[in-house]
Amino acid sequence: MDENKRLQAKIEELTKERDLYKNNFSRLQSQIQRTRPPLLIASVTRIFDDGYCIIHTPSGNDFLVQNPFRELSPGDSVGIDQTTFNLIKILPPNVDRFVAGMELDERPQETYEDIGGLDEVILSLREVVELAITNPKIFQTIGIQPPNGVLLEGDPGTGKTLLARAVANATQATFIRLVGSELVQKYIGEGARLVRELFALARDRAPCILFIDEIDAIASRRTPDSQVSDREVQRTLMQLLAEMDGFNELGNVKILAATNRPDILDPAILRPGRFDRIIHIPEPDPHGRLEIFKIHTRKMPLKNVKLSILSQKWDKLTGADIKAICIEAGLNAIRNNRTTVVQSDFEIGYNRYFRKLQEKRVGAAVYT
Repeated sequence: MDENKRLQAKIEELTKERDLYKNNFSRLQSQIQRTRPPLLIASVTRIFDDGYCIIHTPSGNDFLVQNPFRELSPGDSVGIDQTTFNLIKILPPNVDRFVAGMELDERPQETYEDIGGLDEVILSLREVVELAITNPKIFQTIGIQPPNGVLLEGDPGTGKTLLARAVANATQATFIRLVGSELVQKYIGEGARLVRELFALARDRAPCILFIDEIDAIASRRTPDSQVSDREVQRTLMQLLAEMDGFNELGNVKILAATNRPDILDPAILRPGRFDRIIHIPEPDPHGRLEIFKIHTRKMPLKNVKLSILSQKWDKLTGADIKAICIEAGLNAIRNNRTTVVQSDFEIGYNRYFRKLQEKRVGAAVYT
């Protein structure tokens, strides 16, 4: 009995001693972590089957080190110890904050029902973009490659951006939007780097629609007498051409671009394999204008308004023009303390809108 008590006491003593060592070990380990020098960031250039890999360090040197990670692949960024160059951690992809901000977190709300007078254009987009994303196997069955890109060209306000957002909604794909001028950077190589990271982000978020608005800002025709300031834009363009049809497959990434100056685009970007389909977005005809009027007035309390007369009477209106006229008509009804919109409101809205438009044009001419 006394022996049992003695053994029990010994066990309790050893348990306390073990807990003390464990606490000391945890404390010393955290101190080591706090005093450990920061890790160097290197990139993996090659991986071997025997558990080794080659890394490229910021100093420009390459080292052969052991690879403790199975999921490591060439091109990955890693954190390495400054003294032993051992691999400590795999870093997430380095995506510029500016590029990451181009991705829309939520799917666009616009649908094909919000677009009027462009039935043939919508059908073409559904064939070459929506079908390629939602049912890519059909192209494999036929034995052809789905189109990589579609260029939408037309006058301002005809609905190019609206079409791109509606396609993204229909496909439930990630939608990345940027304006071509955002890729024009000040320092050498920055524009090309942004293009690389932009396409890397698109591939990572596939299925994805990459929409480049006003692409003529970086894809204008190259000429032998280009100025020095144009050379960086040309470098960005060359990187864009390589990403659209280079060694890296786009996968389930579709490129949509829009421009109202197709005549100044470089021929290299217009060839098949980059933009396989060039779709002209025309100004709406009377039937199209009527459909657009119905879309923008479906929530307006109309009274004795003949939209068919308005669509026949006013020609050369774009979708943006019609939307602005409807807004002006609603504002005129509010000014007159009415809860309904009548035919005269649209007449006044039409005149007011084009008067403002003319004043802007005159002001711009005077300024220039």
